[in-house]
Amino acid sequence: MNNSKSRPSLPELPKRNPAAHKGDFGFALVVAGSRGMAGAAMLAGTAALRTGAGLVRVVIPSCIAEAVASYEPSYLTYPMPSNDMGRFAPVAAELLIDDYLPTISQRLAVAIGPGLGLGRGPTDDDPGDLVERIFRNLKTPVVVDADALNILVANLTPLNAHRGARILTPHPGEFLRILKSLHLTKENSLPTRLEQIHFAQQIAAENNLILILKGRDTYITDGEQDFVNPTGNPGMATGGSGDVLTGVLVALLAQGMEPFDAAKLGCYLHGLAGDLAAKETGEVSLIASDLLSAIPTAMQELAK
Repeated sequence: MNNSKSRPSLPELPKRNPAAHKGDFGFALVVAGSRGMAGAAMLAGTAALRTGAGLVRVVIPSCIAEAVASYEPSYLTYPMPSNDMGRFAPVAAELLIDDYLPTISQRLAVAIGPGLGLGRGPTDDDPGDLVERIFRNLKTPVVVDADALNILVANLTPLNAHRGARILTPHPGEFLRILKSLHLTKENSLPTRLEQIHFAQQIAAENNLILILKGRDTYITDGEQDFVNPTGNPGMATGGSGDVLTGVLVALLAQGMEPFDAAKLGCYLHGLAGDLAAKETGEVSLIASDLLSAIPTAMQELAK
């Protein structure tokens, strides 16, 4: 496991003025969840709180609203119409983007993807329109994870079709789907690590976005600069760990960090929380909610 003695050069955590109020630390909006995957919304929302966002609102389909709201009283929830599949109904895109987002006056960052349900195109049982409109139209920073990535790939959405900072967080399988959708490979297995890094740099540079290739030695690039994260352990290879990272990233963005700095610090913090948690539980027994409990200690370590 890694520790502070091997810490690389990192951006600082956002400073806190003694006279600050919650509005000074930004608004993190987490769009997540579907029937059977309410936990993804809970993990991402709670991680955003633990990482210091002043306000966190979790946008979920109405069918899971009670479960998500009861998990953590400190975040707000915004139930949206759900369809028969337990996913966001098509009208959710209009209600969220056209009616709700214009009313937010605080500094805003958005995360979308955890637990949305697999995308197969803009149909009544698919939240594709919601994902596309957030990715394309918002000027605020957006973290794109999990099923939101799958939906963009399935809909052949151009990755340069956006108006603000975008951080994409694919795991190996999702990155392979991105490579195949861009015709960078026809294979059904990942290229070598060096080829992955090359493709990540190319995709980030050509589409003006940040790519986080999750896994051992998580790799981060914006096409010009890059970072290999030294923290983390095999125990973090468990369901929900990526949802926690999404919450960490959107909280740092909401607090005003530059996107590449937020990506670097967020991955380091997430991995450090995993290392601290593994000291308590062991790697085999580590689960994603253990990361939530370890984030405060990891934040204190970073602040020293």
